[in-house]
Amino acid sequence: MDQKRKEEEYGAENNGYRVQEASERQPLNRFVPAPTASLDEWKRMQLIYSAALKEVNTKLEILNAEFQMAHRYNPIEHLSARIKSPESIAKKLRHQGRAVTVENIVRYINDVAGIRIICSFTSDIYKLSELIRKQSDVKVLKIKDYIANPKENGYTSYHMIVSVPIFLSDMTIDTKVEIQIRTIAMDFWASLEHKMYYKFEGNAPENIRRELKECADLVGFLDRKMMAINEEIKKYSDEEEEGVLISESLRRLYGMVNEENDGKDAVTQKENDAVVIDLDEAQLRRADEERTETAQRKKLFSMPKSRKATMK
Repeated sequence: MDQKRKEEEYGAENNGYRVQEASERQPLNRFVPAPTASLDEWKRMQLIYSAALKEVNTKLEILNAEFQMAHRYNPIEHLSARIKSPESIAKKLRHQGRAVTVENIVRYINDVAGIRIICSFTSDIYKLSELIRKQSDVKVLKIKDYIANPKENGYTSYHMIVSVPIFLSDMTIDTKVEIQIRTIAMDFWASLEHKMYYKFEGNAPENIRRELKECADLVGFLDRKMMAINEEIKKYSDEEEEGVLISESLRRLYGMVNEENDGKDAVTQKENDAVVIDLDEAQLRRADEERTETAQRKKLFSMPKSRKATMK
């Protein structure tokens, strides 16, 4: 069916694609070109992208847990994941002047599956991006560092387009996922900026754009200030931790020796208590005489009667 005939049948205003009545529409059908894609293809595409999100999300949770165990600190505040809505996908393709097909979605739309990572500090962003790049089964396709090079409106974030293998029953498909990494402050600004710009449909007055840019500069200053404070705190923490470790080591080494010496002192004290008598010389002499007299008396009682009589 040529383009002219399609336009006659479906209506030129719909670019040759049939627009269904509300009563007969399926959830995704109105965004699928009837001649080229089916609902099953859309569902399969969504299944693959959902699997890719789970794959990347699991990797990030493992990295965060490992970092927590090694450094007693977790760089990820929280994660959010989403599949781009059919409306947004169709709008983006039409904005590019492309037909809304599964093939075009896979080839030209990089953010169908997206994960947003919120970190505490800017330094965490680069640590995480490095950890992600080191994953053997993650292929980094594109990086946009809007932190080093902010957008004109002040937007800052770190974007990565990666692909991960999704293992199906009959094939393996490398699937793209967009990863956005931001600080809390960056995400706060971006969320509010998006809501405000939505009201103007991207055409905000100059004074509004200027004020938002100033807020973005303040957010950047806040991030740098908080990161500097955190680095200073880490210095104190490291010194205190080192002192604690030294104290514990000394206690383990010298504490055991002291405890052993305390035990020896106790035994020595008991022995001394048994032999040292605080008596003067006269008392000692009388005690010695009493012991001699007692010994003689015992000896006398143990003699035979004949011997005793002779002694008398």
